[in-house]
Amino acid sequence: MIESDAKMVCLDVDGTLVDHDGHMSPRVREAAQAVIARGHYVMIATGRSLGATLPVIENIGLTDGFSVCSNGGVTLQLGSEFDRGYQVIDRQTFDPAPVLGQVKRRIPSAKFAIETESGAFLSTERFQDFSFGVRARGVSFQELCEATAVRLVVFSQDSSVEEFGEAVESIGLTSVAYSVGYNAWLDVAAAGISKASGLEALREKLGIDQDRTVAVGDGYNDTEMLAWAQRGVAMGQAPERVKRIANEVTEHVNDDGLALVLESLL
Repeated sequence: MIESDAKMVCLDVDGTLVDHDGHMSPRVREAAQAVIARGHYVMIATGRSLGATLPVIENIGLTDGFSVCSNGGVTLQLGSEFDRGYQVIDRQTFDPAPVLGQVKRRIPSAKFAIETESGAFLSTERFQDFSFGVRARGVSFQELCEATAVRLVVFSQDSSVEEFGEAVESIGLTSVAYSVGYNAWLDVAAAGISKASGLEALREKLGIDQDRTVAVGDGYNDTEMLAWAQRGVAMGQAPERVKRIANEVTEHVNDDGLALVLESLL
């Protein structure tokens, strides 16, 4: 395949590359490896932080190129020339204090975690999640407010998804980008930052035509990416709002929906 034929293939992780138990099927792995071998620019585009993204990159055999994690807040360049097999080439930070104050007033029971510019995690109330990739260090709310953030996570066990979403909308967050997940979970990034913004910077860097972009995802934090791509594909289990934004819908993650998309590129 000549370079001009290569597509930029951007893949969400949870609910796309892996199921909701974190398992990647052999068919998906083999399809991803075949697409890489064919010469396409395969990139991970995930809300996971760096430490939780690297095992997925390794699992599909991606050893060079680029990937985006922390919902666009962090961009990696992969390569054997780097000591750890990668280097961080971009981090987008913001001041989390205004958002923390607004959310705490509206949702007093919320738990908070921040990914710092060094890649560490700070949290309240022993808040820990696999997507952090590292163990969060418990700190006071004031310490959180004083940190510089790449990613802010808000979680409430005492709210339904509907109640949580209504509370977040009522706050009217400004100067930040945010998305509410399947459960009472909120991801916040710097203003204008999303998976799509990180991928667009890479597309321009690599000189890939917009009409050669493919993206696959299943969550609300994938909506910008699916709208950005020439071929945006929603997973079968994605919410209706996500499916409406996509150009097409594949099968459920449990039925290897991503493999069908990847195999169509071979």
